Formats: sequence, C-alpha cells, structure tokens
Amino acid sequence: MPVHALVLAAGKGTRMRSDTAKVLHRAAGRTLLDWVLDAVALAEPDRTVVVVGHQAAAVADSLGGDVETVLQEPQNGTGHAVQVALSHLGALDADDTVLVTYGDMPLIPAEVYQDLAARPSEVAAILTTVDPGPAGFGRVKRDADGRVMRIVEERDCTPEELGITERNAGLYAFAAGPLAEALSKLTADNVQGELYLTDVIEHLAASGGRISVRRVAAGEVSGVNSHLDLAAVQAMLRERINSRLMEAGVWMLDPARVYVDATVEVEPGARLYPGTHLEGATTVAAGATIGPDTFVVDSTVGPEATVMYSVLRGVTVGERASVGPYASLRPGTVLEAGSKAGTFVEIKNSRVGEGAKVPHLSYMGDADIGAGANVGAGSITCNYDGYRKNRTVIGEDAFIGSDTMLVAPVTVGDGAVTGAGSVITRDVEPGALAVERSEQRQVPGYADRRAARHRAEEADEGS
Repeated sequence: MPVHALVLAAGKGTRMRSDTAKVLHRAAGRTLLDWVLDAVALAEPDRTVVVVGHQAAAVADSLGGDVETVLQEPQNGTGHAVQVALSHLGALDADDTVLVTYGDMPLIPAEVYQDLAARPSEVAAILTTVDPGPAGFGRVKRDADGRVMRIVEERDCTPEELGITERNAGLYAFAAGPLAEALSKLTADNVQGELYLTDVIEHLAASGGRISVRRVAAGEVSGVNSHLDLAAVQAMLRERINSRLMEAGVWMLDPARVYVDATVEVEPGARLYPGTHLEGATTVAAGATIGPDTFVVDSTVGPEATVMYSVLRGVTVGERASVGPYASLRPGTVLEAGSKAGTFVEIKNSRVGEGAKVPHLSYMGDADIGAGANVGAGSITCNYDGYRKNRTVIGEDAFIGSDTMLVAPVTVGDGAVTGAGSVITRDVEPGALAVERSEQRQVPGYADRRAARHRAEEADEGS
C-alpha cells in the first residue's frame, strides 16, 4: 500500500534561544531534520512532505529535491499541520498509510519507521515509551482491556494522568481515510488553544478503530527543545558513530573524547586519540594517526600519516606525511607523500612536494615547494602585496635558510640555497646561493661605553 511521510518542522523552537530554526541545528555534522529524513527514507515512502513555518525558506532550502514542502500559516498546532499536509497531498485512497513524525527527533532508528509504515489492518499505529520517559510527552490512556483510548498532552493532564508511565513518543502511522475524518472533528479546547494531532487517537478509538502500539526505549525518542537537549542528543549520536567505527576496526584510546561527524569516513586501522574532531567531508585512511587535540575539517588524511595538536581545513595530507604539533593548515594545502609541516607552521593554498619539510615556525602561503626541499625555521613567503596574492616557487631539493623572507612572485631554483636572514626579491638560479643582507659591522668598546653612560645617568638621578 502507498506510504506518505509527513515531517512536522514548522515550530519556532523558542527554548533554543537561537536565530537558527530548531530543525536546522546540527548534531554530529548533520541537521536534526536531515537525520529524521534519512531514517524516514528507509521506509520507502512514495512521497515525503515537510511542513514548514518558522524560517520556512531556510528550512526548504536545506532539503533535497525528493522532498516536498508545504507552509503552515498560521501555526495552529500539530493537528492543523497534518491537515495542511493532507490538503497538499490531495486525494488519497482511504487505506493509504500516512506516516507522521517530527523534525527534531534524530535518534529514532530507521527500522522503527519501517515497522510502523508496514501497518497491517489497524486504523493507526503509535509509538510509545515508558518511564523514565522524556518530559513534555503526552500520556497514553487505556481501558480496562488494555485498548488505547486517548492520548492526553502533558499540559492538559490531571495529577492522576501525570502518573501514567506509558508516554506517547510522537510517531504515528494512520490509515488516510480515518485520519482525514478524525482531523475534521478536532477542536482547540485545550490549554494551548491549538488543534492537537493526539486528539485524533480518541476519535479513532471512539469509532471502533483498532490502534496498535510499538514500544521503544526512552532514549531513542528524545527530541530537541533546548541546547541542553541538543548536547544530549549529540552525545548519543556520537556514541553510535564511535561504536560503529570501533566495531569496524578503528582504534580509539578514549571514545568519549573523540568527535566524528556522520559525514566522515574513517577506514579500519586508523588511530584516533582523545580530543580528535573530524568534521565535514573528511576521510581518514587506514594506518593514519590523528590527535590528540586535533581538528580536521573537509580534509583527506592518507595512509600512515600523522596529525597531532593541529587544525586542518580543506587540506590533503599524503601517505606517511607528518603534521604538527601546533600546525595550522588552511584550504588548498596539499602535503605529498612523506612531507612534513611541523611545529607552529602555517601553510595556506600551497603544495609541499614529496619528502619536503617545513619543520617549524614558518608561514608558507601560495607556494609550490618541490620534492626534497627544506624550509628553515622562521621563513615566510610574503605573498600579499596589498592588492593581490602572488606565488612563490621553491624548487626540488632547495634549501631555504632560517629566517628567509621570500617576496613573491619569486622562484628559487632546484638545489638552490638561500642564506639565513635573507630577503629574497629576485629569482634564484638552480644550484645557486642567494644572500640578501647587509654586511655585519662591529663597533669595538661599545658595550663598555654604554654601561658607563648608564651608571652616570643613575648617579645624576640620585643627586
């Protein structure tokens, strides 16, 4: 039977106290809404509709092409949201399945959606959990025979009803015909003055419809209403991701302190130390070692490479290359096999050739560094002239002396050498030595005269 998935994502999320729509907050590298939609997709719905409201354009822009949106305006409760979505879907067969969930519940496993979507003959199937359940969830009321009769929202519960341990988890599968009929009977006679989707259950039960229940652990139905909730959800997602990686053969010294986005690929045999953050479109090859205390964003780390105490953004680190400690590698940087970007090194939009080394205390921006070259401590490519960025080319096996300033555009040929402390403003021929600095001059007796002058000044001040 056809399945139509409705994802409710119109709310403001005022408790987030954020300028970002609640469903667009990110957890483990993806928006809350993306997590939900991916899980829903495994139920293979014929159509998926996201109900938008607050920041509707931003939410709609975040979605893929296979997802439809419909605007709920005004936002008059969850029952009204489903009314709007059904109107958007148009004519449905009475026995079509309508799957309803919320865009801020990223922990519900995909198999739960699959199970509910397979609704056999019931007019509705609902998801519940039991204490300790999440705060704010409605209570499921049953009759003496155990049949579900209604769901009471927490704000509308009597003290007796608050004591009910079975809680509504907020995921439903309905037969389209009975759902539409029940929606037409909703009223706003409640604390919030809204149309509650949960009231549909009472109407369906009163008409004699069979309502089945699926039950999950409370942790799987945690929604996000605050930054505290978001942090808790992220922790659970991170635990799932890290468990999956370790089961596949990734080594972690302390998985509670390793943060890997769902968008990241880590091959078996990689080693991740505490404080490692892997984000965005990052891949880490087998045998690579990352951390401790390292951020790697939108980057590729090759086999047997090592990155420690460093920050990488938009970088390619080749096989057996070494980064850090305390290096900052910026977008467009490529370290080829066996190369090194060492202690307190910053590299931007540059290629460091095979076996080349920038060991410490240097800045290489907009540079091409040839294979086997060595860049001495304190060296800088002066790449910006105030108007444009210019490139520096350092040839293969070149030796850049410590504290060399390379004023781009400039080329240092293969095998060439620059003297320590030089300011290189012109191209250097292959194999040549380039020295650009003034001749050292000595002033004999200067130190003694300086000390005598200081003593005399002190004597004058004391008199």
